[in-house]
Amino acid sequence: MIPVITIDGPTASGKGTVAARVAEALGFYYLDSGALYRLTAYASLKAELDLADEDAIEAVAKALAPEFKGGRIVLDGEDVTDKIRMEAVGVAASKVAALPRVRSQLVQLQKRSRQAPGLVADGRDMGSVIFPDAPLKVFLTASAEARAQRRFNQLKEKGITANITTLTQDLQERDRRDMERAVCPLAPAAGAKILDSSNLTVEETVAQVLTWYKECLAA
Repeated sequence: MIPVITIDGPTASGKGTVAARVAEALGFYYLDSGALYRLTAYASLKAELDLADEDAIEAVAKALAPEFKGGRIVLDGEDVTDKIRMEAVGVAASKVAALPRVRSQLVQLQKRSRQAPGLVADGRDMGSVIFPDAPLKVFLTASAEARAQRRFNQLKEKGITANITTLTQDLQERDRRDMERAVCPLAPAAGAKILDSSNLTVEETVAQVLTWYKECLAA
C-alpha cells in the first residue's frame, strides 16, 4: 500500500505550500489537485465558455493534458503557472468544481498520481473522496481574515494590486459556495486532524504535520 497524506482545506489556507514542503521533507510525490480545477477553469475562460454549461466544461476537463515541469505548469504549450493563480480563475475554478461530471473526469487524473514511495495531496476532498484510506488526513484551516492577508501579501509580491476587504469577502463567499455545494461539499474527512494555522508560521504547520505522520508510522 502506497502511503498518502492528504491536506484539505479552504481557499488560501496555505495547504499547497505546506503539502509541497511535507512532500519534500519525506521524499514523496506532490499532487496539487486544485491546479487541475484551475487549469480547467482557465481553459474554459480562454474559450469563453459558459461556466454553467456542464457538457462544454466536461469536454475541457476530459481533454486536459497539463505538463508539470520543474515547478512550472504548461498547458497546450503555454506556461500558465502564474495565470491560473489569478483571482478570476480561482473564482471560476470553484464554480466548475461544483459540476459532477467535471469532477468525475478530474478524479481519475488525481487517483493516478498515487506512486511509490508516497504522495502528499492537497485539495478540498483528497481525504474524504479521492484517498479515503490515507493513513494521515489533515484539514488545514485559518480565519478568513488571516487567509485574506496572506493572499494580499502574495499578490503584492507579484506586483498585483488588491483590496484586502474585497479579498476577505471573496474568500467568505467561496467558502460558503464550497461548503454548500451538492457534490463533495468542503468538510473535514472522517478521522481528519484539524489544524488551524491562523497564528502559525509555515514552518510550524509543516512540523505539526510531520509529527502526526511519524505518530501514524509508530502506531
